[in-house]
Amino acid sequence: MKARIIAVINQKGGVGKTTTSVNLTHALARMGNKITVIDFDPQSHLAVALGVVGKQQSGIDEVMLGQSLLQQQMLPVRDNLNLVVAGPRLQTLEQLNESGAHRGDLLQKALAQNLENQDFIFIDCPPSSGVLVANALFAADELLVPMTSDYLALQGLSHLMGTIKKYEMALNKKYRLRLVMSRYIPSRRISKQVLQTMNKYFPGQVLATPIRETAALAECPSFGKTIFEYRPGWRSAKDFELLAIDFLAGRVM
Repeated sequence: MKARIIAVINQKGGVGKTTTSVNLTHALARMGNKITVIDFDPQSHLAVALGVVGKQQSGIDEVMLGQSLLQQQMLPVRDNLNLVVAGPRLQTLEQLNESGAHRGDLLQKALAQNLENQDFIFIDCPPSSGVLVANALFAADELLVPMTSDYLALQGLSHLMGTIKKYEMALNKKYRLRLVMSRYIPSRRISKQVLQTMNKYFPGQVLATPIRETAALAECPSFGKTIFEYRPGWRSAKDFELLAIDFLAGRVM
């Protein structure tokens, strides 16, 4: 079985992409799934959140430039969970102009290697719409879109959907789309309204468990820990355990 490739994507910053990537992949790994997560943001927040802070360490940048194999860059960071760091040259790739050689399919080619021992490959995308996000959209067959429960996030989602439609037409493929409500505050009326709007426009595509906003989720990265290590048993850990089940079973609202 070929690994499923999922891009965790939203062009808006601060919506919980990295928080989702870190904790969902660890939840899935704890359930016995073989996971590789790629830090595809030059800021390297995903690696830091998993306790890897070597800024000059090569990673997906070298793989995309054809100077390394993906397997050579996989760091085992938890049981069943490998990390591929961004690498110092990923920023250079983001800034390349698109004249000359095709730049959009570098990641797709990098992931075309034999990865049959992996169940899932997650790509934690940067908050942009540049070359790196284009590469993620070329490579992935599934998209996971974290959303916050505010009006501006809905506006950003509309823009993202337009981008996704363009890629679906250009690449002649249909993404499997799932949305996750991140940083959800049940006591706020706007949170409930945004969730209702998401379900109205994306019926059967919003994963069943909202991830509630807690201080613990914001604190985890500074310790290089996931929620399961920092606050096991807390409601945030339970939310992500349920979200992992939702993801595997296709359980939606």
